[in-house]
Amino acid sequence: MKISTRLKLAELFCVIVVAIVVTMLLLTSQQMKRELVKNQSASEVLQAVTALRYLSLEYALHHEHRTRIQWQGRNASLARALAVSQDFDGEEDGEIIAEMRHNLERVDVLFGLLVANRRSLAQAQPRIEVLEELETRLSGQITNKTQAMISAALVLSERSRAAVLAAQQRANAAVATFGGLVILVVAGVIVITLRSVTRPLDKLSEGTRIVGAGNLDFSLGVNTTDEIGDLARAFDAMTEKLKLTTVSRDELVRANAVLHGEIIVRQQAEQKVQAQLGRLNLLHQITRSIGERQDLRSIFQVVIRSLEDQLPLDFGCICLYDAAKQMLVVTSVGLLSEPLARVFSMNEHARIPIDENGLSRCVRGELVYEADIADVGFPFPQRLARGELRALVMAPLLAESTVFGVLVVARRAAYSFSSGECEFLRQLSEHVALAANQAQLYGALQRAYDDLRQTQQSVMQQERLGALGQMASGIAHDINNAISPVALYTESLLETELNLSPHGRHCLEVIERAIDDVAATVARMREFYRQREPQLTLAPVDASLLVQQVVDLTRARWSDMPQQRGIVIELRTELAAGLPAIMGVEGEIREALTNLVFNAVDAMPEGGTLTLRTVLGPEPEPAPDGAVAAPRLVIIEVGDSGVGMDDSTRRRCLEPFFTTKGERGTGLGLAMVYGMMERHGAHIDIRTAPQQGTTVSLRFLLPSEAAELAQPAGAYAISTSLRILLVDDDPMVLKALRDILEIDGHRVVAADGGQAGIDTFRAAQQQGEAFALVITDLGMPYIDGRKVAAAVKQIAPQTPLIMLTGWGQRLVPESDNLVQVDCVLSKPPKLRELRCALTQLFEKAEHGPAAQCADPG
Repeated sequence: MKISTRLKLAELFCVIVVAIVVTMLLLTSQQMKRELVKNQSASEVLQAVTALRYLSLEYALHHEHRTRIQWQGRNASLARALAVSQDFDGEEDGEIIAEMRHNLERVDVLFGLLVANRRSLAQAQPRIEVLEELETRLSGQITNKTQAMISAALVLSERSRAAVLAAQQRANAAVATFGGLVILVVAGVIVITLRSVTRPLDKLSEGTRIVGAGNLDFSLGVNTTDEIGDLARAFDAMTEKLKLTTVSRDELVRANAVLHGEIIVRQQAEQKVQAQLGRLNLLHQITRSIGERQDLRSIFQVVIRSLEDQLPLDFGCICLYDAAKQMLVVTSVGLLSEPLARVFSMNEHARIPIDENGLSRCVRGELVYEADIADVGFPFPQRLARGELRALVMAPLLAESTVFGVLVVARRAAYSFSSGECEFLRQLSEHVALAANQAQLYGALQRAYDDLRQTQQSVMQQERLGALGQMASGIAHDINNAISPVALYTESLLETELNLSPHGRHCLEVIERAIDDVAATVARMREFYRQREPQLTLAPVDASLLVQQVVDLTRARWSDMPQQRGIVIELRTELAAGLPAIMGVEGEIREALTNLVFNAVDAMPEGGTLTLRTVLGPEPEPAPDGAVAAPRLVIIEVGDSGVGMDDSTRRRCLEPFFTTKGERGTGLGLAMVYGMMERHGAHIDIRTAPQQGTTVSLRFLLPSEAAELAQPAGAYAISTSLRILLVDDDPMVLKALRDILEIDGHRVVAADGGQAGIDTFRAAQQQGEAFALVITDLGMPYIDGRKVAAAVKQIAPQTPLIMLTGWGQRLVPESDNLVQVDCVLSKPPKLRELRCALTQLFEKAEHGPAAQCADPG
């Protein structure tokens, strides 16, 4: 039998055995796969039950809404897993799954009772102990049920693992059995084959050596009928032919050389593939590293240092392109490249002009490779050549078809960059450009987000301030009505009672100023965050006199009240003599100084020194080239020796609603001072330090022309006795106005409310006793001042009408149409303003337009 036949029979037997083994392994693998799937399902159920138990305990401890939502989601997913589970096909597994479903339903019901009990616990305080006991029991039952489900899941998992081990043992036994059979068959074939093949092969090997040595007369003489016998006979025939033809040794040498050359080519190709693979791996590493960064500097540093370590390089840097100036700015230099960068002045932030060389082509988007820069005569290559660099590659960084930077790498050896490395640098530049562009977009997005957040905070603050202004409008009317009689009677007493004692007159003057300040504060409560409105009229103000008034107004706060607590605050006033007048609103400045004095007293809980000072700013130095010199300043300072402020408090002290006084403070004092200074075009300066006190300086620019202080106005009372209809819903205001007007000699008829005023005016017109003037309040119930004005103008269009408003002139809504009103006065009304308005109205009617004393409606 031929050797091949014997081998084929052995091969067929081995194939059959292997097929049986494979079949057994496939069957076992399928069973193992099913068991593994069952094990995975059991593990998932176990994890879900464990998570459900954890969420139940978490909810029982903290009762958070988020935990309840998570519990319900986990419960639903576990229910779906148990409902659709088809992996557990055994009868016992089915019973376990059914039991787990039943327990899950019970847990769902118990958790619902726990949630309901928690809501009852929050609402029913009398039964709190019973509900808490019920909550404890519900939590315990949920824990027991979930623990039972965990135990069932563990049983399922353990059963699946046991099945996997059994299937694996069966597979190992089958492999061992049939593997041993194959080994026996193969060993038998080998033994038989060796006996019939080894000896002839040894003889054939010996004959080959002999013939190879040149003895062509050798003959094997093997006469077997198998393949080796055929090979021996063919060998003998070949020997006979070799006798007839001999092969030239030169041809063998040439064939050997060809084979050697092919081997070298294959080795070179393999080296190129390995190098390309290394560059791709480096590109991947660099791309992954720069993808994790969001700022340009760190991206560029990662790229340069990776190239220095892995490519490697002798010099590397990245430059950003300034298209407007046609310059490259060195942004990042490699750590190993810094010594060379200092040699040819290419440190970070260095600028490189772009001339007609490789740089100009690179910024147009081309990859530039200079194999030997020693022969290039342009400035930039020559700068690099001073550091003994020879080979140069410049790769553009393009983003959206625009070059924004250049990657520069160089080596000392000429012609040292291969085409593969150039292609690698081109690809790397694309990745770097993309990452840099994303970093720039991220930075722009972050800045936009910060701007949006600041804008949102500003809008929210404006909304709060607007709400404060609206709230002020609501209370202004009642406050102004309440203080109107006080203001009118105080001003009348000061004017008519000439025999008042100096102390009594001084007290009345203080009351008058305090009432003015209250009225101004109410009218200006919504304006501390707004610029000065056009109707704010500035008048000359004596700063030193104003400080003396503030001292009198605040004496109780800095003297009497601290002394009751055994605290002494020493007052120092340093008032400059002969100060020029500043332009401002006296009431606003007085109120601002009052706020500053109150803050200074609050900053000295243990006592100290309160200093009020007025000075004239230093004369400016002559301006060069004939320029106009800056105006002088009048400075009002309020200082204390109290606790002072740190830097963070100093930066925020002018913000509305910011206070360091806790519940005692509103955070509006310094904000209103700041608003007043803004409306006056002045400047506020705060000098402070912790435990060293605070000094607040109010700096007012002097007007270009000297302002004259307002002198006490003379009487504006007109000589004619007028018949006046007075309409208001406040009896105190009616009485006060009536008394004041009657003192001036007028005949006054008072009407309580808008409807009564209209009826009185209509009846007087019908009886031929028309009123010469109508004075009406704006805010009245049912029939307000607008309707009164409309009715009066409809009955007698020529009758003058004065409108009184408790909201203040600046708090009248812009939408109000007061064209039928001849004059608008704010409450509390001033005698001077009222008389001026009467004079203005009647002189206008008799002699033409007169000087305006009050704001017209």
